Amino acid sequence: MATSVTKNRETTTTAPVTGPMRRLVSLDVARGITIAFMILVNNGGSGKYSYRQLEHSPWNGWTLTDLVFPSFLFIAGISIVLSTESRLARGESKATLRLHVLKRAVILFLFGLVVNGFPYFHLSTLRIYGVLQRIAICFLLASLIYMWNSRAWVSATIAAVALLSYWVLMRWVPIPGIGVPTHDVALLDPNLNWVAYVDRKIFPGRLYEVVRDPEGLISDIPSMGTILLGILAGIWLRRPKSLSTKAAGLLAASVTGLALGSVWNVWFPINKKLWTSSYVLFAAGCTLLLLAICFYAVEIRQWTRGWTFPWLVFGSNAITAYVFSELLAGALSNIHVHDGSKITELQQWIYYHWFFPLINPSFGSLMYAITFVLVCFLPVVLLYRKKIFIKI
Repeated sequence: MATSVTKNRETTTTAPVTGPMRRLVSLDVARGITIAFMILVNNGGSGKYSYRQLEHSPWNGWTLTDLVFPSFLFIAGISIVLSTESRLARGESKATLRLHVLKRAVILFLFGLVVNGFPYFHLSTLRIYGVLQRIAICFLLASLIYMWNSRAWVSATIAAVALLSYWVLMRWVPIPGIGVPTHDVALLDPNLNWVAYVDRKIFPGRLYEVVRDPEGLISDIPSMGTILLGILAGIWLRRPKSLSTKAAGLLAASVTGLALGSVWNVWFPINKKLWTSSYVLFAAGCTLLLLAICFYAVEIRQWTRGWTFPWLVFGSNAITAYVFSELLAGALSNIHVHDGSKITELQQWIYYHWFFPLINPSFGSLMYAITFVLVCFLPVVLLYRKKIFIKI
């Protein structure tokens, strides 16, 4: 699934000294936790019985599940900084890096289309948007911005402009044939907002929720805010400061993000499906909290024995694990088996026969999801043991 495979990992700096860090084990751990949780919440035994925190919020508001995707995108921003600086230090030109970034973005986008179409690939209704597609777009633009100017104020300014302009658009700009939000239609009405309007115009019949899509085109604007905030975190982590100072900075930024997101929520509600500006800040605060905890535990305390292993396995081949999980889920949903007098999906047959009876349906759904994650763990742990790290 990738353009290159490496069998040697870069040296990781974990000692409590000052100076830039080329790679952080704590970042791999945080990425691994994020991708494992993403696979878990995407593959519950039954959405009907899932615990609330393992399902997306229906509209405004948030659950733990809503924090997964922005966490992965935020961490991708950090990785842009560390990877770009590492490759530049090895003597690679920016022209070479730009070509690599473009190639990677195209491959990610194409893999997203494969995931959406698998296994039948009905081209007339193929969904164009998706998780990997959003990552591809944001990764490409953020990488080009960072290579154009790596100063923190540039990324901070562009992120602020993206979040504020999105708020203005969604709050005050009239929607053709619909009217002005809060005057002619409710603010963030599920079907009558700028994101849904544009998506219906561009890709009718190809949207995830028929009349709208949670990874819509216009909501890529605030998504850029998420990855650019990640770039700011990456710039901070490379500064020649003590590890304790860096951890304190991550924690302070976390508190700031949570506070600003909560305050903005009053006027521009937290909403994952529209990726609102308040959601960007709040989710960034949560991601920074996770990263601060991992950074303190791994880089400062050097608690690396045992508990970090599964997260390093997932984090080292995160895209591989995600794509495998999506293809596996697609296969289980499209293989049909006889269940008494009826025919049902293999996924549902497994859940209702093996997991549904466990204590209660919700617990059974959780056990199914955990089992699914463990199955996805098998191919990536094999790659990890062989020191194969698939890079796009």
